[in-house]
Amino acid sequence: MDGLVLSHPEQTDRLRRVCPEAVDVSVLAGDPCFDRMLAARPYRDRFRRALGVRRGQRLVVLNSTWNPEGFFGSGGGSGGGQDVFPGLLPRLTAELPADDYRVAVVLHPNIWHGHGPGQIRAWLDRALRSGLTLIDPAHAWRQALLAADAVVGDFGAVTYYASALGTPVLLAADGRDRLDPDTPLAAFVRGAPRLDPYGPLRPQVERLLAGHRPAADPAEFVTSAPGASAALLRRHFYALMDLPEPEAPALLEPLPLPPHTPPRRTAPLRVLTRVTGTDVVVERATEHPYGADGDVHLAVDEETRDPGDLELADVIVRDAPKDDPRLGGPELWTAETLGRYAHSALAAYVSSPGSCTVRSRKHGLLRLSAHPEADADPAAYASALYAWLVSGGSVPHANAPSGVFVTLRVHVAGGVHPVAVTAG
Repeated sequence: MDGLVLSHPEQTDRLRRVCPEAVDVSVLAGDPCFDRMLAARPYRDRFRRALGVRRGQRLVVLNSTWNPEGFFGSGGGSGGGQDVFPGLLPRLTAELPADDYRVAVVLHPNIWHGHGPGQIRAWLDRALRSGLTLIDPAHAWRQALLAADAVVGDFGAVTYYASALGTPVLLAADGRDRLDPDTPLAAFVRGAPRLDPYGPLRPQVERLLAGHRPAADPAEFVTSAPGASAALLRRHFYALMDLPEPEAPALLEPLPLPPHTPPRRTAPLRVLTRVTGTDVVVERATEHPYGADGDVHLAVDEETRDPGDLELADVIVRDAPKDDPRLGGPELWTAETLGRYAHSALAAYVSSPGSCTVRSRKHGLLRLSAHPEADADPAAYASALYAWLVSGGSVPHANAPSGVFVTLRVHVAGGVHPVAVTAG
């Protein structure tokens, strides 16, 4: 062996205890993977936008290493031999309000290789229909970590990197029997807060976010040379080859901007609302805690898996370009939808980031428009209008003269969005 690259002096001390003859060929050269993340930190907001994270939303990233004791294996059941991960994901996406949270998953490449993409997607289908995004395990997991507000993981490197970045972490599988108890990773595992996979999930995530206090130096044992690995590694490689180093600086490839992958949520949403005058509080989730305060209606995407959901929907939603020839545009689609589903009171066609066209059975075609800088799902505005109308609000029929009929103050995702209601 000509060289053994280590990232921290702590590893040298352990190497000396277990294999002292290898110490002479070891070299401290930092961590190039972590250095790439450090260099990309200024682009966190871009990574969040690439993942479709809106202002006011919090991104929760779940990740699992590949062995059976990992989160995706029986370790996610606290070592009880039960694979809880596939069942936990639909619960998490159901409990977390859709406008307040974004959920993504990073699975080790060996999980994809061992089970196959089709099987992975089949296991996680319910969660995917509730807005879950699967992250590219080779090219986008670092960007997802940088974008994350919280990480739920195990004893793998991804969770440890998240902690090193100062991100709040919940541990779902500790794998302590697989770890050297003297390693920093084992110490991290012993001290990290635990996820109870069988208890309510939303309160655990909220407590994690509210109570997190990052360590003074969270990356202390990840690298002893932050930002310097490229130079150290090149120096070592050229020394092994007995060649002079190039004069140009040694640089790492920057992390690319991932493709834009907004959530695709087709599972029905139960919309909890509270109306006071023209103020409407909206919380959309697949499930709400028992006894939650407010009125509830059902909002269903037209592409829901179960067509029977549409028969029960109060609000039906479609997200598509305004000029999509297959749908005939907002005016035709909303008319056809209300004609097809007698129970539905409102059809909403979302064709731009801050606005949508809705048709009410009583008030005809209307347009909902938020401020250009607003960053909420316009389908939430449609649910706010529905709740306001049901509570006794009224606007002139759409054939009335143009102008703003009313401005609703929609409280969603921690913000207040003035939404103008005009003729469609």
